[in-house]
Amino acid sequence: MTAKELFLSKLSDWGTTPLKVLQKEILPILANLRLAIVLLLVIAIFSVSGTVIEQGESLEFYQANYPENPALFGFLTWKIIALVGLDHVYRTWWFLTLLLLFGSSLIACTFTRQLPNLKSARRWNYYQSPKQFKNLALSAEIETGSLETLKTLLQKRRYRIFEEDHKLYARKGLMGRIGPIIVHASMILILIGSLVGSLTGFIAQEIVPSGETFQVKRIIDAGPFAASQVPQDWSVRVNRFWIDYTPDGTIDQFYSDLSVLDNQGSEVDRQTIHVNKPLKHNGVTFYQADWGIAGIKIRMNRSPVLQLPMAQLDTGGNGRIWGTWIPTKPDLSAGVSLLARDLQGTLLLYDNEGQLVSTLRPGMSTEVNGVTLFIDEVVGSTGLQIKADPGIPIVYLGFGLLMVSVLMSYVSHSQIWVLEADNRLYLGGKTNRAKVVFEREVIAILDEIQPTSDNETSSKTAPV
Repeated sequence: MTAKELFLSKLSDWGTTPLKVLQKEILPILANLRLAIVLLLVIAIFSVSGTVIEQGESLEFYQANYPENPALFGFLTWKIIALVGLDHVYRTWWFLTLLLLFGSSLIACTFTRQLPNLKSARRWNYYQSPKQFKNLALSAEIETGSLETLKTLLQKRRYRIFEEDHKLYARKGLMGRIGPIIVHASMILILIGSLVGSLTGFIAQEIVPSGETFQVKRIIDAGPFAASQVPQDWSVRVNRFWIDYTPDGTIDQFYSDLSVLDNQGSEVDRQTIHVNKPLKHNGVTFYQADWGIAGIKIRMNRSPVLQLPMAQLDTGGNGRIWGTWIPTKPDLSAGVSLLARDLQGTLLLYDNEGQLVSTLRPGMSTEVNGVTLFIDEVVGSTGLQIKADPGIPIVYLGFGLLMVSVLMSYVSHSQIWVLEADNRLYLGGKTNRAKVVFEREVIAILDEIQPTSDNETSSKTAPV
């Protein structure tokens, strides 16, 4: 061998070695059923943790709710959550790696097992001798009847027939072999959709008073490529926020009248949203999630309407209360504190000594510190949760295919071989599921061929 031939041989070996390693070592490991089950269980466990543990909250939130002493379950503290990334499970590198490994396992299984099984199922062959029928779980030797009669009976039962000389092969239910492949494909689609959503989606929260316009700014969780999904050329105006109450005073439903505005401020869409009825625009969804009190509109004597901001007070977990201070003198030397629990309830006025001065509702007035105080309106603010997830259509497509393919997988793939030799018919068959039903079908076929000659039929039936 010349030096040139040796070099080309080494070069060829170097090029084919990685392919051989992939085929003989890596693919069998990835296609291992135990590995797929373990990966699926691990993914399920961390998915549950992402549902139980609040996602995308501030560090202070986890420090308050997951203290070191006592630790939840004896080990779960805010330090563990921050270290492992349990506060944003679905965007961590290790969770995405698990999804990629599971997807690779499904792909490897599809190409090494499912596709070869389908190829084998589509290939037909004939039995050449009676001895071959002894290897089948269900077989029979028939002394009467003809191949044409049997062919007609099989066609009535929707078998596809392949015939050659005195040999016949029939099959039906090939869809049952295609079903598992589509199951794998649909699961891969779901994984792809999850990865797309994790990498390009975002979650934001906004508290917006009635009458104000806003753009999405307060992003609490986002993928590394989510910038293109955040709205830049349009904004949203909260036309009005209101709450419907039940007769006993509890909240029945809260609503937000929203308008989508383009760069010129023109309205391109308008919808009233409430819980379970969001607004969707350009792939971004606005959910009604919370509410608050932004401010109060008042008048003193004959003054113009003044709007004062209200802030939520710390009640130590004993309900939600908003408050503000209203000056009653121009030099701010005197005033009253106003407290509110909701948008329609009684407002409470307290003086500087903390004594209750008056109670009133929107639309009412009272005398305080020598001035007449009018309460025009309590201004509510809507709490919106904003999400964008480009992977959702892919996930929905995957789930749709999964439901269809699971039904397809329940279809039995049945095969029947027939050989006509020595004035006899040799018949045998097998199926991959519903074996009792298949056995009854074969027996029914035999009965139609020779209804009165059961004693002339020698059959062998193994447990099915």
